[in-house]
Amino acid sequence: MRLDLDTRQRAMLAEMGVHVWWPASAAPDAALDAVAAANLQADSDRQNVIEDVAATAHSIRAAGQKLANSSSASSASAPSLLVAEALTSRPVATQSRSAEQQQAPSTSASTSTQASPSPPRQPPTARGPAPAIVMPLAAGIAQMEWPALAESVATCQACSMCLGRQTPVLAAPPEQLRAHWLVLGEPPDDAQERAGAPFVQDAGLLLDNMLKAVGVRRHLPDTPPGEPHDPAHTAYLSLVLKCRPAVPTAPDAQALAACAHYLCREIALVQPKVILAMGRLAMQVLLSVDHPQGLKLPLGKLRGQVWHYQGVPVVVTYPPTYLLRNAPDKARAWEDLCLALDVARGPAAQL
Repeated sequence: MRLDLDTRQRAMLAEMGVHVWWPASAAPDAALDAVAAANLQADSDRQNVIEDVAATAHSIRAAGQKLANSSSASSASAPSLLVAEALTSRPVATQSRSAEQQQAPSTSASTSTQASPSPPRQPPTARGPAPAIVMPLAAGIAQMEWPALAESVATCQACSMCLGRQTPVLAAPPEQLRAHWLVLGEPPDDAQERAGAPFVQDAGLLLDNMLKAVGVRRHLPDTPPGEPHDPAHTAYLSLVLKCRPAVPTAPDAQALAACAHYLCREIALVQPKVILAMGRLAMQVLLSVDHPQGLKLPLGKLRGQVWHYQGVPVVVTYPPTYLLRNAPDKARAWEDLCLALDVARGPAAQL
């Protein structure tokens, strides 16, 4: 197969070591002269680069020798000035060649850009967050009895906490309940969601022992109807939120406000004499109505005094999960329990 190549193409192939067949009409001597000229130019370019590097190194060594022999070593800017002088004192011919080499690629790049202009880039389409499933609260919560309240909580979609929940946590008794104590805890964790009840496992056992120490026990949802109980020695347990989302996240104000409606009905049904707020979020929900100034204080500063939520006394203390990790604070929690006991007994017991 015959290849009709011009002189430049054959010179490039020869430079890469590729030998091709020369047609009879071609002039091999001219092609070889072109190859030799190209090799000579490449050797000249390499020699120019070597000379440039050698000149720069010689200038730097001269600058270092000048710095070593200089007696004004106290000047802080002298080393930098000498090195800069060495780097800029290159031969004029070298600088000219560098400028030509830098100008050539930019010229070709600009030519190719003008030949095939690229289309303008379109800005990315803005995508907002996925809308959350939010529905209004069920009507008539303030008049619901325990069965209707439990059903309303199970089907509630008033905030994003309902997304992916398994079981709402509500210790609703089957019939009317009276208890002098209402213990309010933090949002449910995985164990409480699986059990469908507040304060379980080690935290629940610790709370049961704390209540037992002041003569109180929790009311269990599965207690047989009609079983007698003493309201003064009974505690109803609830959580500030009823749902645990599939992806755990901090509840926002909308979620806390939605569940506050259920909490108000729980308080109206139980009619407690004292509310024991165990945790920061429980404290925030109870104090946001009557004591908004208390929201700026840490939980430790809110202990040791009686607050109020819609007329019901509130005592703030640490949650059981915190006490399991910080045993020294159990003594302070005991003081809070004693204060709550005095409040539940009424003013006559404090005389």
